[in-house]
Amino acid sequence: MTFSCRIQVNIFFVQSVFMILKEANVRKSSIITILFFLFLILPHHSYAEKIKVIASIVPLADFARQVGGDRIDVQLLLPPGASPHTYEPTPKAIREINDAKVFIKIGAGLENWAEKIITASGNKGLIIVDSSKGIQLIRDIHSHHSSPGSRADPHIWLDPVIASDIVTKIEKALIEADPENARIYEKNALLYREKLSQLDKEISDKIKTFKIKEYITFHPAWNYFSKRYGLRVAGVIEELPGKEPSPKHVARIVREVKRIGSKVIFAEPQFNPKIAEAIARESGARVLLLDPIGGQEGRETYVKMMRYNISVIESVMK
Repeated sequence: MTFSCRIQVNIFFVQSVFMILKEANVRKSSIITILFFLFLILPHHSYAEKIKVIASIVPLADFARQVGGDRIDVQLLLPPGASPHTYEPTPKAIREINDAKVFIKIGAGLENWAEKIITASGNKGLIIVDSSKGIQLIRDIHSHHSSPGSRADPHIWLDPVIASDIVTKIEKALIEADPENARIYEKNALLYREKLSQLDKEISDKIKTFKIKEYITFHPAWNYFSKRYGLRVAGVIEELPGKEPSPKHVARIVREVKRIGSKVIFAEPQFNPKIAEAIARESGARVLLLDPIGGQEGRETYVKMMRYNISVIESVMK
């Protein structure tokens, strides 16, 4: 609701109260006192404008909603099922950012397009949350982001402990944008961090029962998750998004699948599984889906997404 609409609603409300009191023969001095207190209360009524928040990917949008509740309006840039690696910003995305208060990104090279659209939006007062700031990034041979030689892996959100740190960053940004509701954000963030702590324990307890601790993935998204829980990514099929693996690399993946013994390759819904399926046929394995982004049915929230993923992993590694 716009500011002018809220004013009109408030005036109509006060006029209605005045007529009721007048017809009830309430004294004029009492009416004035009642109306005075109404004017004090009305600016804090539920018509208060929501804080507009832009999130680059589904997990960040969910974190923001968990912290902001009904005080914020979250807009997601990438639709569910899309990959941040292949995303191309639209003019609509720039317009969305134009009047936003907060922009939440992962950083670490995941959204190389973000700076360009933020600049194009002309939003000088935008509060930007770089989720990777202060995080010790993993740098290894499988990572395909950032500048050459840097190779920072941006998939930090797949570690629930790091996710809790991201939630704190979002909490601080919302308080900066809307200090009057700081207590709401602080309370919501505290409750959600407790849920993430429970999720961390749940995953840890399940992985302790695994007989197999290595696995093959389609895309190098699971390094932080693996490091947190003592697992190992033994091989990645597509080390660069859109670049098919060489015959030599495929042969190595086939050998690793057979050595591990789980007879499974983990693909992802954001990428075409054709190559994974071909390697699976050659190695006698099957293809299962792990979802690092979420947003689809049964994986709408971060917690649901992570429970889905650990359930899939558990089904073949326990």
